[in-house]
Amino acid sequence: MSFQQGLSGLNGASRALDAISNNVANSTTVGFKQSGALFADMFASSLSSSAGGQIGIGTSVNAVAQQFTQGNLTATNNPLDVAINGQGFFRLSDNGDIVYARDGQFSVDKNGYVVNPSGRRLTGYAADANGNIVPAAPVDLQVNSADLTPLATTNATVALNLDSRSTAPTVTPFSATDTRTFNTSSSVTTFDTLGNPHVLSMYFVKSATPNTWDLYTTLDGGGAAGPTSMDFTTTGGLSGIGGVAGTSTVAQSFAINTGAVTTFDFTLDFATTTQYGSSFGVNSMSQDGYSSGRLSGLTVGDDGVIMGRYSNGQSRNLGQIVLANFRAPGGLIQLGDNRWAESATSGPPLVGAPNTGSLGVLQSGATEDSNVDLTAELVAMITQQRSYQANAQSIKTEDSLLQTLVSLR
Repeated sequence: MSFQQGLSGLNGASRALDAISNNVANSTTVGFKQSGALFADMFASSLSSSAGGQIGIGTSVNAVAQQFTQGNLTATNNPLDVAINGQGFFRLSDNGDIVYARDGQFSVDKNGYVVNPSGRRLTGYAADANGNIVPAAPVDLQVNSADLTPLATTNATVALNLDSRSTAPTVTPFSATDTRTFNTSSSVTTFDTLGNPHVLSMYFVKSATPNTWDLYTTLDGGGAAGPTSMDFTTTGGLSGIGGVAGTSTVAQSFAINTGAVTTFDFTLDFATTTQYGSSFGVNSMSQDGYSSGRLSGLTVGDDGVIMGRYSNGQSRNLGQIVLANFRAPGGLIQLGDNRWAESATSGPPLVGAPNTGSLGVLQSGATEDSNVDLTAELVAMITQQRSYQANAQSIKTEDSLLQTLVSLR
C-alpha cells in the first residue's frame, strides 16, 4: 500500500511543481493569473471498513485553480495600453470567435481596428457620426482616420466691457481704416461651410446719446455693416440691440467666394457685454464653428470611451470599450496567449460598459502586471520539493521492508 501512497504523493508534488513553475515563468506576463494545485485525499471503498480504521491510499490533484486577484498597474507610454482595475475581461474577436483577456496591450492596425499583439480585435460600442456612443451589440472597434468634417459658424458669443467714460469720436463718418472714427475694436475668427477661416472685426463707436454705442462689423477687411445701436442701462447691463429692448443678438450676413455657401450667415450674442466705468476689455470670445481636422491622437477614459483628438483642437468619441464578467471566472477555459473562453462552468458573459454593475474601471497608459508573488512561489517550490523527497523516502522505506521480508528464511 505504501508504494501507491508514496507514488500518489510524488505525482501530486510533481503537478504542484508544474503549476508553480508555470507561475514563475509567467511572473512578467501582462495580465497573467497564477494557478495553484488543489489536493484531495483518496480512500479505497470497502463494505467491511469500520469507522476510524480506514487508512487512505494517497492523494490526488483535484483541480488546478486560477486566482483572479488584481495585479499591480504599471504606467506605459502607449495611450492604447489599457489596464482593468477591478473585475472584468476585455472582449476580443478572432474572426467572430469571442475570447476574453486581461492583457490590455492594444494598438491600431493598418485597417484602423484596435487589436492586441496577436491581431485579435477589441470589441465595444460604436459611435455615430456625431460622436454619440450607441450601446447596442458590441462590434469590432475601428478608429476612423478620416478628416473631421468642418462646421460652419452659426453663433459667436462676445463678452466684453465698454468704457462708459469714453466720449464720442470727433471725426466722422466711420471708417475701419481710421482709428479716429471709433473708440475700440476687437475680432473673432469664424468658419464657413468648407472650414475656411474668416476674421470678423467689430468696431465700437460711442454715441452722443448717453449709454448708447454703435456697432460696425467687417469680414476679412471688406465693407462695413452697420451701424447697430447697443443700449445699456444706468447700472451697466445691456438693455437692447438695434432699439429693441431685451434683445442681445445681432444678425450678420456676408457674401463670400471661397466655394462655400455664398451667403455666410451667423449671429453675434452680446448678452454678457457691459458698460462700466473701467477700461475696455474682452472677457471671453467664442464661436461654434471649426475647420476640418486630422486625427492627431487618441485617449481612453476610465469609462472606456475612446476619444480622438484632432489638429483643429476638436475631439470626438470614436467608440467605447466594453468589459465582460462571469459568475464563476474560475471555470473559464485557458487557451494560452493570454486568452480565456467561456464554458458551462463559468456561465455566460455579463457584458457592459466599464464602471457599471460589477465591472471595474479602466486606466489608460497602463498595463496590469501578473499577479504572481515570486517570493510566495519560491517558498511553495521549496515546500513541494520537501514533499517530493519525503514521498520518495516512504517508497524507499517500503522497499526496504519488502526486502527484509524476502530475505526471511
